[in-house]
Amino acid sequence: MAPDSTWTTPTDRPASDHPTPGGGEDSGEDSGALALKILVAGGFGVGKTTLVGAVSEIRPLRTEEPLSEAGSGVDDTEGVARKTTTTVAMDFGRITIRAGLSLYLFGTPGQDRFWFLWDELAQGALGAVVLADTRRLGDCFPAVDYFEHRRIPFVVAVNCFPGARAFGAHEVARALDLDRGTPVVLCDARDKDSGKEVLVRLVEYAGRVHTARLLDSVGT
Repeated sequence: MAPDSTWTTPTDRPASDHPTPGGGEDSGEDSGALALKILVAGGFGVGKTTLVGAVSEIRPLRTEEPLSEAGSGVDDTEGVARKTTTTVAMDFGRITIRAGLSLYLFGTPGQDRFWFLWDELAQGALGAVVLADTRRLGDCFPAVDYFEHRRIPFVVAVNCFPGARAFGAHEVARALDLDRGTPVVLCDARDKDSGKEVLVRLVEYAGRVHTARLLDSVGT
């Protein structure tokens, strides 16, 4: 499936093919409901696991392992000295935005050595959230470059850590040299409502981008 395509829940499968959080076959959900795949990306220690866990309505799947002495030479913990674990595969969660629309969230690992997983996770994604920490803003450049290069719509969500210097959305957009129109929002990754607002902004933005591309392709 091409990166620009949208991952949705197939409507022609029998209900038993749709897994439910409790493992049962009958979840009571509308089999025609739309499910969109969203990536949550960003640098090491920026709050990806926290965001997925805060907004997920199911118990999130996490693949965290303790930081070890062996990784001390490659995991830059400056600014996140209290971080003791790291995601080694992905985080997974789900949130219902409204009746008939659910988002499946895939949190990407932040370290360079796990980048080989990104191409698999990006398949079929509607769009992505790039979390940013203004204390380590350069850490989100690789994610920004990744999604721009693959033409995957994304929003930058600035995780407002306590004690960090406050910057406005326009300042962050200029610092990251974002393409014109790429949304930048301020958020608290620990807060469910704040995280949900970020996801709503992404869905709205990605919908406009994909619609514009579809109209362009029809007109050519």
